[in-house]
Parts: sequence; C-alpha cells; structure tokens
Amino acid sequence: MSKNIPMVDEQSFEEQVLRSPLPVLVDFGAEWCGPCRAIEPIVEKIAEQHAGKVRVVQIDADASAAIAARYRVRGLPTVISFVGGNEHKRHIGATSMSVLLRLLPTELAATG
Repeated sequence: MSKNIPMVDEQSFEEQVLRSPLPVLVDFGAEWCGPCRAIEPIVEKIAEQHAGKVRVVQIDADASAAIAARYRVRGLPTVISFVGGNEHKRHIGATSMSVLLRLLPTELAATG
C-alpha cells in the first residue's frame, strides 16, 4: 500500500469518501497483492495531477473487509470512483492510467 496516499478505514470511510465535497477515487488493495503494487505509481500520479479536484484514498481490503463486502469488491485491485457519496464507476484489476482516468467525472478525466 502506498505511503503517499491516505489510508481510509471503517471509522473514516463515511467522512472521507461518502461526505466528500470532491469526487473520490478509492483504491482497494492489500499488502500481499502484486497487481495492487503495480498500479500504486499510477494512482499516486493521479492524486498528484488532480490535487484539489479529486480526493484519492486507499483501503486495505483485508483490514476493512466490511467496506470491501459492502461494495462487492471481489478482486484486487479494485478502484471505485465516488461522486456525491455514490458509486460512479469501477475497474477491477491492474490497468493503465488512461483507464483509471475514465473512472473520474468527465470534466476531470479530460484533464488527465
């Protein structure tokens, strides 16, 4: 899990994700997950490029299993975007920056 992306857990999920005034990109992963480590630099770059426009957080799917179950996370990594507290889009598996940018609201994805 990235040390540069804030970690959200069951206590902070509602405040950091569901009540966020910004769109949120949530990276569900685990320490043991190789593909999760593979997309870390991509997720970090999205956070850097969209600072102030998008909140990017990560969730350890093992430590926060209830959140993973609530959002039916079946494979890792799973990246879900939330807008206004609701799931917007998701992608399962390691992928490219262009695919992850398409998870953002249209007006933000175009600036990637």
